Amino acid sequence: MPTFKYFILFFIFLFLFSVSSCKKEDVIYDINQLQSSSYNANKNKLKSVGQYISIVYANLFQKALSSNELVEITRCIESIGDKQVAHEIVLSNFMNRQDVIIPSDSMMRADLDLFLEETYKRFFVRNITEAEREFFLNFLNSNPHVSCEMVYMSFALSNEYQFY
Repeated sequence: MPTFKYFILFFIFLFLFSVSSCKKEDVIYDINQLQSSSYNANKNKLKSVGQYISIVYANLFQKALSSNELVEITRCIESIGDKQVAHEIVLSNFMNRQDVIIPSDSMMRADLDLFLEETYKRFFVRNITEAEREFFLNFLNSNPHVSCEMVYMSFALSNEYQFY
């Protein structure tokens, strides 16, 4: 009978050893937690027609739009059914004016990084992300026919620009 006791003790010891030795260790990496959000997460209010026109005018001309012109342009936009088409027409008219303040294409191409940073701050009121920078640098370098006016038009007509 003592062998039976040893046999039982052996199995108890083997059971305890196997249960205690098979614990999975949680690996903890020593990293810093980072709070991140979308670059335009707080832009969720659609600009009114008056706000949009006033802001785009200020971005293109670096001065305020007169109230008479604002009322006239707002009425024109509200009379057109498709707001996107109306915005394109107004922007096109703005771009054709002599007093619009945009860099020349040669200045844009001379320092694309600086141009992109200033354009993002001017239109989106935020810094450019590295992914956006990489995309635009690749796009502008591979498409030499893209002008500064085209870039400004695309920023002013973008979805992000429509919200504040």
